[in-house]
Amino acid sequence: MKPIVIAIDGHSSTGKSTVAKQLAKALEYKYVDTGAMYRAVTLYSMRHNWIEEGSADIAHIINSLPSIDINFEYNPEEGTNDVILNGENVEREIRAMKVSEHVSSVAKIDEVRKKLVQIQKELGDQKGIVMDGRDIGSVVFPEAELKIFMTASAGIRAKRRYSELKDKGEDILFEEVLENVEHRDEIDSNRKNSPLIQSEDAIKIDNSNLSQKEQFDKIIILAKQKINQINSSSK
Repeated sequence: MKPIVIAIDGHSSTGKSTVAKQLAKALEYKYVDTGAMYRAVTLYSMRHNWIEEGSADIAHIINSLPSIDINFEYNPEEGTNDVILNGENVEREIRAMKVSEHVSSVAKIDEVRKKLVQIQKELGDQKGIVMDGRDIGSVVFPEAELKIFMTASAGIRAKRRYSELKDKGEDILFEEVLENVEHRDEIDSNRKNSPLIQSEDAIKIDNSNLSQKEQFDKIIILAKQKINQINSSSK
């Protein structure tokens, strides 16, 4: 069977990574969490004190890019790919609320996006990949055979994120999480370079009232239909 590229875009906390991992596993495809790559750059910058409340030292972040190496390492216990930053597994640390508060500010830096988009394109050259993020279908893989755009109300997304953080032991208020979700929406949708948009040929899925299983069932059907279509037309 001829493999395809599946691009999953959408707002923060819509479960893009969860369904992308499920999809990759079911299809035996590679999975790349692009949002985690931006989180890794954000964490690196925070560790060097280049990010403070409400501001970022953009010059230092840009100059540091050649020194930032991001890879993915398979975690057999979780069945997922953990993020490796300069040889260190930072999977858990990049998911913390303190990183979430600043990742959109780092992601809007042109030079950061250019570096990571190039890495992402190289990862997808061989097809057979599921990649999620904000601009996968619009910028990274505009030629992707299947594009999904996921969304849900801000309140629903904040509740999901809040529960996730509480389960990890973080001391956080729901109001803080909601504010962060709305703030990230604003930045992601209005940044100058590669804003969050729904591609014309993307299939929109509002999962406000869908369970993870219902969401996966919808998307796996779309994926199999597209794979069958591509392979039938190439005969």
